[in-house]
Amino acid sequence: MAPSIPTEPASKRNGTNDHEVPPIGPPPGLSSNPPRYISEHTLQQMLKSIGYDEAREDTYRLKGVQLIDSVRQSISLPVKTFDTAATYYHRFRIRFPSAEYNYEDVALASLFVACKVEDTIKKSKDVLCAAHNIRQPHDQRTPDDKMFDGPSKFTVGLERHILETIGFDFQAQYPQKLLIKLLRKMFPKGEKGDSPEVKRFIKDAYDMSIDLYKTFAPLKQPSFPLVMAILEITVLLTGIGKGQLSQFYSDQYPARKGCIVEVMLDLMDLYTQFSKSTKVGSRYDLNKLMGVKIDINKILSGNRYHRHFAWCDKCLQDSSDAVSVTPGSAISPATNSSLPGNNVVKRNNKSSEGTLRFVFDHDDARLERETVAEYFDDVYEEIEEEVEEKIPDEPRHSSRSAHHSHSSHRNHTDHGWSPYSRSRHGGHNSDRHKGRKSHGYY
Repeated sequence: MAPSIPTEPASKRNGTNDHEVPPIGPPPGLSSNPPRYISEHTLQQMLKSIGYDEAREDTYRLKGVQLIDSVRQSISLPVKTFDTAATYYHRFRIRFPSAEYNYEDVALASLFVACKVEDTIKKSKDVLCAAHNIRQPHDQRTPDDKMFDGPSKFTVGLERHILETIGFDFQAQYPQKLLIKLLRKMFPKGEKGDSPEVKRFIKDAYDMSIDLYKTFAPLKQPSFPLVMAILEITVLLTGIGKGQLSQFYSDQYPARKGCIVEVMLDLMDLYTQFSKSTKVGSRYDLNKLMGVKIDINKILSGNRYHRHFAWCDKCLQDSSDAVSVTPGSAISPATNSSLPGNNVVKRNNKSSEGTLRFVFDHDDARLERETVAEYFDDVYEEIEEEVEEKIPDEPRHSSRSAHHSHSSHRNHTDHGWSPYSRSRHGGHNSDRHKGRKSHGYY
């Protein structure tokens, strides 16, 4: 016999009424929305909050990116892995001070995470071994060496921390891919694409895309403004290809000139201050680089652009200068992470109610927050009520009783002569002058 289909609603079968309000479940927890790009004033606030020392941190930033590039070339990883690793490295460094983690450990851990994200998988020991062989070429080791057991555990611990820092948002931009397409459109094969000048132009532009990740520009702008800034600077340095750039400033390629100029100045600041630490800056004279920077500043002032695009003076809070922290000591776990048996990874213990979830769609996160707020926000209503309050009666005290208490108090407190008696016999109605009437006073 076939089973019968229930005709009553589920609420009646379960003993509940349709008009009853369903019970409110537990709070959904905390949601985090990782930002795709970071504005300049937000970046400055984050750096100030961690005690950013410009001279020291710039050195660590350049050395970290250079280490990522060297290890990447040593184990034959593609350039997209370098782009992702450098992005993760910058995002980690702007959130945590250099005293907590050594920049080399963070750089190698970022490259290890980028290998998994870009599907160019390498073991953590492979990355650590390549870095060791680069730092100490006289002491070559293999990835199976036991000396990498401790640092490998430390790298895995940093991997979890990096994933939380980027908010599990694995999206990354690869400006080299777009750069090659625009270069082919500027210099098609057969015309001038095989000339030495064009080859030099292409080499400088490609190497400049590597130097670009030694700045914070990839965190602030998308790929097209980055590539256009690279082409603009390469044209100013080499002097060729100026007429071909105008075709990219059309409706087909949406880009704002202010964004491009900001990236150009970031690159020129890098080349004028740290020319020896870059690939392109070391090929040109410092006077040539300074002249290009002056030309860019003229473009900036002529079009009345701000140094940083979308800059807001009101948004920048006037906070006090944060105290600069000192780098890790020689015996700290962060500095000596390569010591055997050292697998301790420091993490921030933030008290939170519920589970921390990472949401990528900002609109969905905002809608969810507004929906949940109706049930979990405390709403108070002020009600005014008039209440008649009776005034209590004052206690009545007679003057006689008050006088009696006062006199009794005086008698008890007087320790001198006793009161004078008006009669010899102590009578109250007698007077001492009555006895003198009989003696002829009248």
